[in-house]
Amino acid sequence: MISELALLLIKLAVAIGVNALFLLWLLPWVARQWREATGWWRGAFAVGLGLRLGTGLAKNWHLKLDANYMSSVGDVVTEQLWLAPLNFLQMLTQSVTVLPNVTGKYLFVYQSSSNTWNLAKILSLLNLGSLGCAQVNSLYLSVFTFVGCWMLVRALATCFPATPAGAGVVALLLWPSVWFWAAGISKEAVLLGSGAWLTARVFAWLYAGEAPASAPAVARGGGWWVGTAALAVLHVAMRYFFALPLLAVLAGLAVGRGLERLLPRRWAAVLGVVAVFGVGAWVGPEISVAFRLNKFVYQVIKVYSYDVAQSADRPHFEYPDLRPTASSIAAHAPRAVANVFTQPWPGQSRQPLYLAAGLENAVLLLLLALAVWALVRGRGGHLPFSVVFALGVFCVLLAFLIGITTPNLGSLHRYRSTLLPFLLLLLLQNDYAAGALRRLVSRMRPFTQFRPARTPNA
Repeated sequence: MISELALLLIKLAVAIGVNALFLLWLLPWVARQWREATGWWRGAFAVGLGLRLGTGLAKNWHLKLDANYMSSVGDVVTEQLWLAPLNFLQMLTQSVTVLPNVTGKYLFVYQSSSNTWNLAKILSLLNLGSLGCAQVNSLYLSVFTFVGCWMLVRALATCFPATPAGAGVVALLLWPSVWFWAAGISKEAVLLGSGAWLTARVFAWLYAGEAPASAPAVARGGGWWVGTAALAVLHVAMRYFFALPLLAVLAGLAVGRGLERLLPRRWAAVLGVVAVFGVGAWVGPEISVAFRLNKFVYQVIKVYSYDVAQSADRPHFEYPDLRPTASSIAAHAPRAVANVFTQPWPGQSRQPLYLAAGLENAVLLLLLALAVWALVRGRGGHLPFSVVFALGVFCVLLAFLIGITTPNLGSLHRYRSTLLPFLLLLLLQNDYAAGALRRLVSRMRPFTQFRPARTPNA
């Protein structure tokens, strides 16, 4: 039996080792990004990192609501690790897990598909380095999110040098609701970090060959595939109904690139995405009942009804005519998508969060109008059609899923923080937006003029 003093020393040794490995990876990575950047890019890197770390730390300095709950569960799981490592491994892998509450009064029951449980498991592992300090865990997750977003910013600027590189910086690093919600101990932080990093790797794999010769190449060895698969698994674990549309359009891009040898590029892009969704609609119900139409309809109505009941005294919208049928849900799809990008309206509530959200929605509508006007004038930008089509499908589909199930305006604003960066990437591609970005960052140099110290594993 290990004494308490010996156990404490082991915990300290493990924490020192974990943090040493973390810093041995992080510090050289930061130094390399800083060294390779020039001019305004260094400012973007510093500001983006500072916003993400500062926001995460401020939000989790005193734990509240979900962050407090998930951290408490993570502490219970970590304690189980030290008491019985074999039981800990079983706990992480079994389909249904029963945990005692920290007070011992009742039990937590989790299914393996629960995103709350998955984040609690991640926090339990992070506790090995933080010794249970939630603020340090918040920094870990904020760093992960920033790295994922920065990788996508770099991949966009490297693979598509004719597009406004500042669009990625604004969308992923500087847009207020994105860095506010996707930071610290939250599912949105892990969801956006993993999704952005995964997208960066796929873009670099599929489009690096079209970049200038000065752009860094992409390594696609066994480690690259393992890392990409790990990001995909993590992304699905955080919120699988959000993650699956992104995985589908990325797979569609890959299929479309392969079809370009047989078809014109635009037809290949459309057919690739349609083929992946078609196969998914056919195979998905055979893999899990969760993907069957009747189960989907039931789940949508269940989640929507629960959220409406919980939001009676808070700002929300309702669908009075929504019925538990596929036709009714499809009929409400346009309104659901519109609600995601327009609710709350400016002045709909006097609470600071809703005032800020209303102002953000007004800016989004202006950017959307500008993008439509640019498209009509033939100045839609230079992002490849395949990428525009894939990300457009993803944004519309995810907006529908959020809008049809989340009538609470506060929750909707938080959930869409993982969608907005991809929408903003599209809205800021047109020539008018690109011109405004160039004027704002006139001294910026593109990533293709970086001085790569070594091939980045984007």
